[in-house]
Amino acid sequence: MEKKLLKVGKIVNTQGIKGELRVYPLTDYKERFEELEWVYIEGIDNQKFHIENIKYKNNLAILKFENIDNINQAEEYKGKYLLIDREYARKLPEDTYFIVDLIGVEIHTMQGEKIGVLDNIIQSGGNDIYEIISVKDDRKKFLIPAVAEFVKKVDIKNKRIYVDLIEGLIE
Repeated sequence: MEKKLLKVGKIVNTQGIKGELRVYPLTDYKERFEELEWVYIEGIDNQKFHIENIKYKNNLAILKFENIDNINQAEEYKGKYLLIDREYARKLPEDTYFIVDLIGVEIHTMQGEKIGVLDNIIQSGGNDIYEIISVKDDRKKFLIPAVAEFVKKVDIKNKRIYVDLIEGLIE
């Protein structure tokens, strides 16, 4: 089942004294905040936070919301995620998926053996890397590059990813 809300950023800190928030975008296209009039903030049900202003600094978006006008008000939102309704999500190219839809899927070999569960996606410069919790030992994690050489099929409907591994990759 698809999640209704998508995380588009994480509030990592405040900016200045006028209520601005530093947001780490959870998207390849950080300018996507310019396409939004409002967002939800994690843990605050059904309240829309209207975006007044957007700036960029390094890899962060600096957002100013209506009615958050000083650093004291802004402080309470540190560490929370910004969310949008899925209907406002950007359209993805074919064979591209939202991270939120991939986290938690089972990882299987092409022979059908379950080897783990996708726990995290590391977004590196060249390609993403899947961080997988081992089915044999949930304290053990291994990494698989998210490239066609290893990832053969993504089945979002059944929450499975099929991989073809080379010897020694997960040991």
